[in-house]
Amino acid sequence: MEAVAIYTSGEVKDLAQRVNEHLKANKKTKAELANELNYSRSTISRYLSGKYDCDVTEIEAKLEEYLNNNSANNEAPAADQTSVIKLTKRRSFFESRDSKNVIGVCSSCQEDMGLGIVVGKSGFGKTHALKYYAKMPHVAYIECDDTMSSRDLVEAIERALGIPQTYGTIWKRVNGIREFFNVNHGYLLIIDEADKLISKYTQKKMEILRGIFDQSDVGLVIAGEPKLEAQIKSYLTRFANRIDFYAALRGLTSQEVEKYLEGYKIEQDALQEMIFRACNNQTGCFRLLDRTLNNVIRIMNESGKDVITLKIIAQASSMMML
Repeated sequence: MEAVAIYTSGEVKDLAQRVNEHLKANKKTKAELANELNYSRSTISRYLSGKYDCDVTEIEAKLEEYLNNNSANNEAPAADQTSVIKLTKRRSFFESRDSKNVIGVCSSCQEDMGLGIVVGKSGFGKTHALKYYAKMPHVAYIECDDTMSSRDLVEAIERALGIPQTYGTIWKRVNGIREFFNVNHGYLLIIDEADKLISKYTQKKMEILRGIFDQSDVGLVIAGEPKLEAQIKSYLTRFANRIDFYAALRGLTSQEVEKYLEGYKIEQDALQEMIFRACNNQTGCFRLLDRTLNNVIRIMNESGKDVITLKIIAQASSMMML
């Protein structure tokens, strides 16, 4: 897991500090911010106080987007900075070959009520693409973790669908989910990080999903790390022989990295370094490219630079723990 360390040199403010300053300047509470970002107040508060101990990728991306969307309208520039052009982070969804394949699997499963499998290494953009598609109508997205019980999984699906939660047996509640899909046609259920639901000792949670798919008019996409494919083939034969659509993420190409960096002035050796960070077989991935660029932009905006250099990339690297 990548974690962003607090940058203490005084040249660049860390994200939590910038958000806190924005809230203070605009007289906005953490609760109001949490509501806008669809997070709980405690989650936002823990992050802004430096006590957030989970994966920061998603929450940091949303906070950066929030600042980008609100700072220009709410924070007046200083008199001597009115002519400075601030670089901004990419906000639009980036259409790589991987993201297109993920979107294609989701679309096909929703249209044809099929079963799809999406596998990809951490950082390749799997979750980003799935969450992007989950903004479509009639799509329910669930992100699993190792601590989930069968009851937790059922509750997460009910919550995503807006079904009132009851206290009946798991069987009764699963029947309620099936009934929902059979009455409300055209739904897609996305189960992300599904590899965390499977072990050689139990496949009960995956069997719940298979039962919902088999007896409902619904499309289903199961996504996870590459080991998910082997887990399904080894432990879930009845799942494996139902798969209609499949996508395995391969990572960015050098041409896609260049396209991602379009609009930024960048020296050739710096461009090659960014390509290496995105494409090398050991640590290269979309997430590392995106977070490096994010930190590069912070540094350039603070220093007034407008060309990405190797020196700036090295400084950005010191802000991250790989």
